[in-house]
Amino acid sequence: MVSKRVGIVGSGIMGAGIAEVVAAHGHDVVLRSRSQSSADSMLASLERSLDRQVEKGRCTKAERDEVRARVTATTDFDMLGDVDLVIESIVEDLSAKKHLFTELDQVCSDTAVLATNTSTLPVVELAMETGRPERVCGIHFFNPAPVMSLVEVVRPITASDETIAAALAFAEACGKEPVEVKDQAGFVVNALLFGYLNNAVRLLQQGVASKEGIDAAMKGGCGFPMGPFALLDLVGLDTSVAILDALYAERKDPHYAADPLLRRMVAAERLGRKSGQGFYEYR
Repeated sequence: MVSKRVGIVGSGIMGAGIAEVVAAHGHDVVLRSRSQSSADSMLASLERSLDRQVEKGRCTKAERDEVRARVTATTDFDMLGDVDLVIESIVEDLSAKKHLFTELDQVCSDTAVLATNTSTLPVVELAMETGRPERVCGIHFFNPAPVMSLVEVVRPITASDETIAAALAFAEACGKEPVEVKDQAGFVVNALLFGYLNNAVRLLQQGVASKEGIDAAMKGGCGFPMGPFALLDLVGLDTSVAILDALYAERKDPHYAADPLLRRMVAAERLGRKSGQGFYEYR
């Protein structure tokens, strides 16, 4: 299956980023959001990103306009009826995603592949909310989607070889480097990454070094592009706690038990870049 028309469901940064990647590689995109205001916000985010690509000389104004013309934002769920592939990118909440997959199964054509951009939740549970579990998989882009080269293609035990092959081909057609992974909490990247991030918070709590010092140490000592606290702010502290909770629920490994400081910061709505304040300020 060659996906020519792709649906993306979700009104956050990832949805807009995935839409940009998909449209930039020649696919028509239906970007579905629950409200017109959030749909307009996603288009504005997409347009700002495309304008930056022009400013940096990565594309021409004509190419920018072509990419923008391929994206349609809507609140109408029925517009997903003729897509070849849907990528769900809503809040990282299992019950919300289950409800959405039930709806997608009813609206989308029988031949469409239904995919989730979840970073850690069990894909098989979403598949079993549909009447086509063999056509459900994970297609996990990383933030920022236009920049990050990796896509984890997640194979639940219910997925057919045809579905996984289609997902891998789609990711490659979008200029990404796909890695097929098992449907296990955290897959590869987050299973390794979030133990590290959580332990960085513990080091801060123990007074081993300041957040600036820990970030500088990991950048200078390990060659990482950003330190753990800058990365936590980029991911979002609420998202980070949700991922850690999912990892701990499946593995019961204490490295994944979210540090209390993370929970207190989420309670205080210090979520990182998206709220303007996390471990650092962004005002």
